[in-house]
Formats: sequence, structure tokens, C-alpha cells
Amino acid sequence: MTAVAGTAGRPVALVLRHDSAIGLGNLGPVLEEHGYEVRVVDAPHADVTAIDALAPDLLVVLGGDEAAYQADTYPYVGHEIELLRQRIEAEAPVFGVCLGAQMLASALGARVYQGARKEVGWLGVDPTDAGDASPVRHARGVRFVQWHGDTFDLPEGVERLASSPAYPNQAFRRGDWMLAVQFHPEVTPAIHEDWLEAWGDELPEYGLSVERMRELQAECGPAAEAASRAILGEFLDGLAATRRPERLAS
Repeated sequence: MTAVAGTAGRPVALVLRHDSAIGLGNLGPVLEEHGYEVRVVDAPHADVTAIDALAPDLLVVLGGDEAAYQADTYPYVGHEIELLRQRIEAEAPVFGVCLGAQMLASALGARVYQGARKEVGWLGVDPTDAGDASPVRHARGVRFVQWHGDTFDLPEGVERLASSPAYPNQAFRRGDWMLAVQFHPEVTPAIHEDWLEAWGDELPEYGLSVERMRELQAECGPAAEAASRAILGEFLDGLAATRRPERLAS
């Protein structure tokens, strides 16, 4: 399955999805508003090795229950990391979310591993000075869904953009072409409900309940969605601004 040019010359955003419940959510409309033709690949059921790593204009790697260090159990995870290595070498645009961020860290040579305790709930992140000069600045003062137990060492050659008390590496970038976030910017009310149905039994361990999470979604969800759209939108605007001369020259 090789990605090809978009319809009528539109740029292609290839999305690697690992679970139907962990989709693009409110990020999908942002991609479309920026002119992208969105193509979703369900990585567990696809031949990832057949994807031309450099054909998509943008690669988006979403979250999942898998771990970036479980390629022996989930071979497609290793194939995705190799795909990311090829894009990194070419400085081809990529956006990673949760597992996608962990895979990017692995592709960059950093260690990915289990954290001391899962980070679950509607929680804030603190942008760094570099983060305040990046699209992640829109995350300041906003609470996002966190639902992960893995973390990673900060790869060499990237900027840390945000941290949290439990997990210091919440976002990073390299240049204008790579952005990775550990928190979940894609969550909509529908996705939130899917996650509560699938993993709500974990919540009491973190002092939460399904009912409390619903209250938090009503309280925090609109601001999180707006901030998330701004983060991705500004990243895409940056890609358009810096890549336009290359496209015109071609």
C-alpha cells in the first residue's frame, strides 16, 4: 500500500491508527481546513512495510495500547518506527500523539519505558520557554486528557516543549517539521465516552470515576479542543510557510 499524490494536487496527511477508539477526533477537521486529504491506515491490519515513507506530505501517528518497545509482540510497531526513521532522515513532516510521540522518541534513539505510575485524568501541562515560542504555547492553562503509563528519555537534538509533574517529557519538536505530544489533543466528547466504556474500570485507582470524568469533560473539554486545534493549526501553518518555496520550485 503505497501512498500516492492527493486528489487535484492536494497534500496528503497519512494517519497511522492503532485502535478505532483512538482516532483523529477534532484534529481531522483542522487537517481538512488546511487543505489536506486525510488517509487513515489501521496499522495492526496493514502492511506498513509497503508504505512509501516519503510519499505523504505529512505523517500523523496516533495513540494505542501497544508500547513502542513491543515490536516483538506487535511487529507493525517496529515497522512504524522504521518508517519514522526514514522520515526523520529526510526531515519530512510528522506529528505524533502519545504512542506516536513515544515511537518518534524511539526512532530518534531514545529509550522508551514504563513510568512509575500511570498518568490518567484531565491534567495540565507546563510549556517550557521553548514551548512558549512554539505551537504548544496554546496548552498553557488548559487541561487535557492523559491516559498513559509509558514515557521516554528526551531524544538528542530536540527541544522539550512541555512537562508535567509526573512526566517531564510532554511535548518536543525538531525544527519546524516534527511535533510530538504525550497528552491527547484529539479527544472529543464521543472519543471520551468510548474511552470511559473501554477503560473506565481503571479510574478508581487514580481517584476518579466515570461520573467525575464526565464532569471534567464538560468543564475542560471545550478549552482543550480549542487549544488542540490551535496547536495543530499553527504547526500546519508553519509547514506551509517554510515548505512553500520548495513546492513552488518543483
